[in-house]
Amino acid sequence: MGNRLSKIYTRTGDKGTTGLGDGSRVDKDSRRVCAYGSSDELNSIIGMVLAEDCLPDFVRRVLNEVQHQLFDLGSSLAVPGYDTITAAHIDWLEQVLDKLNADLPYLKEFILPAGGRATSACHLARTVCRRCEREIVGLGRELADRGEELPANSLAYVNRLSDLLFVICRVLARVEGGAEVLWQRNRPPLPLD
Repeated sequence: MGNRLSKIYTRTGDKGTTGLGDGSRVDKDSRRVCAYGSSDELNSIIGMVLAEDCLPDFVRRVLNEVQHQLFDLGSSLAVPGYDTITAAHIDWLEQVLDKLNADLPYLKEFILPAGGRATSACHLARTVCRRCEREIVGLGRELADRGEELPANSLAYVNRLSDLLFVICRVLARVEGGAEVLWQRNRPPLPLD
């Protein structure tokens, strides 16, 4: 593995293409590259959440595991015909969701994406996860048009992961001592005086 990354620049992408894991080349703005690129971006933002000192140990362990799974997801998206995300990964996300959500108060309104640094970074991760999901949907449509399929569990995985990130946002808001800011429907603009 170390030899694969011994030289960082190759100049092969200087004209706007990149190599997939199977050796084929595609445009850098192809649906496939955008999908695994968003997965990579999400992983980086989760790294920002992990940089915060306030994280409970369980949340830290969960997010670290998610980072490994996102690398697996990225490889599934980057290598046509390769699939690493299983139903067990989705089951695990659901178990973690249930565990973290059990002690949270019932939610009657939407929450604004705000809070302390960890909470806000986690909200950013959640929204990038939703973008990744949208890009995987588009990739799936493109692949279907060619008679190919998405990695079987990729879409369900990111859908469940965005739910988990939302719940972690709620947990972190409490850890950071802030109150969740609930959306106020049809709120008139504040007076300027």
